[in-house]
Amino acid sequence: MSSDAVTSTSSLIVIPCLNEASHIEALVEKLRPSLDPLNAAIVIADGGSVDGTREIARRLADEDPRVLFLDNPKRIQSAAVNRAVGELGTDHDFLIRIDAHGSYPDDYCARLVEEALETGADSVVVAMQTIGFSTFQKATAVAQNSTLGNGGSKHRSGAVGHWVEHGHHALMRVAAFTAVGGYDESFSHNEDAELDYRLGKAGYRIWMTDKTSMVYYPRAKPLPLFRQYFGYGRGRARNILKHRAMPGLRQMLPLAVAPVAFGALLAVVNWMAVLPVGLWAAACLGYGVWMALGQRNPYGPLAAVSAMVMHLAWSAGFWRELLDFRRRVTE
Repeated sequence: MSSDAVTSTSSLIVIPCLNEASHIEALVEKLRPSLDPLNAAIVIADGGSVDGTREIARRLADEDPRVLFLDNPKRIQSAAVNRAVGELGTDHDFLIRIDAHGSYPDDYCARLVEEALETGADSVVVAMQTIGFSTFQKATAVAQNSTLGNGGSKHRSGAVGHWVEHGHHALMRVAAFTAVGGYDESFSHNEDAELDYRLGKAGYRIWMTDKTSMVYYPRAKPLPLFRQYFGYGRGRARNILKHRAMPGLRQMLPLAVAPVAFGALLAVVNWMAVLPVGLWAAACLGYGVWMALGQRNPYGPLAAVSAMVMHLAWSAGFWRELLDFRRRVTE
């Protein structure tokens, strides 16, 4: 890919953030060298941070006209990206979405633009590797990088270049993004999969690149991890209800976790009610022991616990949204 082809385009790099004071400045510094070669601007769209993120972002914007600060009163990521594109996207060819809670190679943005130009893709998605620092965060990273935690998701386990229906959002053509109406802001989670469904239905193409990837840092404590996956489960249910698109097998299997977990309460009537949840727990812990022994990974057993938190939260969130929808319909 010639440098002239890349420099003939322009990109809008959007960072939705909320309380990311410990990450935002280093992230902007990481991205800054890409701005001139890509004719790019960075938009920090803040959802009302109270930890100093807003002050840091405003200072960065004051210091560099290529860095812009934008309020996101709706707080959620989908609204942040929509507002940035709506107010600033008309002068740019590509939208590049950056997660504040991750890290990226130096040439990340350039590789995305090159892939879009070489393949003609309307969206370029990337593989994501999860790493941690504290003990629980490391265990969660092991879980999320394993089949136990991600169900074989291609954008979690690595990728080869190929056309896909969904992946971790990295780059989209502004024209394609706006043509389908951007993100659905009723989705606080899973808005990426919902948008990918509409892109596919409208005839736009999504390319999974193997030329670059990102690193994600998972939640460091069980309760925030549960809340995150509870939201993912609700988002997946909303997607199914909106589009009547049935989930794949890897999403269907965890759906049983919350029902069998709550069903275990019937053990006061019949002790056999605990068998289904016991089998699930034993299978997860067995997989964790296998990771510890077979892969020589000391975090295997704790990773199994993290995976169980994710399974239960995702399933509970899914059923919570489904039952709430049914109640709204009958009212």
